Amino acid sequence: MSTLMDGPNVLGRRVKAERARRGWSLARLADASGVSRAMISKIERGQSSPTAALLGKLSAALELSMTEMLAPEDGAAPGQVRRAADIPDWTDPGTGYLRRQISGPGFPADVTEIVLPAGARVPMPAASYAFIAQLVWVLDGRLSLVEGAAAHVLTAGDTFELGMPQAREFVNDGTGECRYLVVVTRKATA
Repeated sequence: MSTLMDGPNVLGRRVKAERARRGWSLARLADASGVSRAMISKIERGQSSPTAALLGKLSAALELSMTEMLAPEDGAAPGQVRRAADIPDWTDPGTGYLRRQISGPGFPADVTEIVLPAGARVPMPAASYAFIAQLVWVLDGRLSLVEGAAAHVLTAGDTFELGMPQAREFVNDGTGECRYLVVVTRKATA
């Protein structure tokens, strides 16, 4: 059960609020994200729960990291202990991919723990990386980062700093779960 987006249609309301904050129509967000107006409308009404790939497209179009899109309204203040049971998480309904938000909303970098089930593949569009710098650190298991024809295989202890924005796929082609940390900082945009 997700603790980031608990409650009726919190994620859908967040997408709608971010769209409204920018003065964007459904058509404008659809054009910017490559997600159909019908799907965005279903998400906003709580009739559909987006996958990680779909959420990546919406987040990129809105120039928000996935962490920012999924962030709870309130978080622990700096200097306070956050108990493991209180760390927010979100599970992709399509792949079972689990995100646990390690850093709080005021921390200068997003630190997220990911658990990727065996056999799971999570594609992310190039636009997801246009405004962020990202480092991946594998804690357990095996992760393949696929960039076009290149595949970078990482195992426990390996790190990878993502370079230029391009479409990528996070793949667990191992037999067990893969657990990794993602550290994201925002880059200046024009």
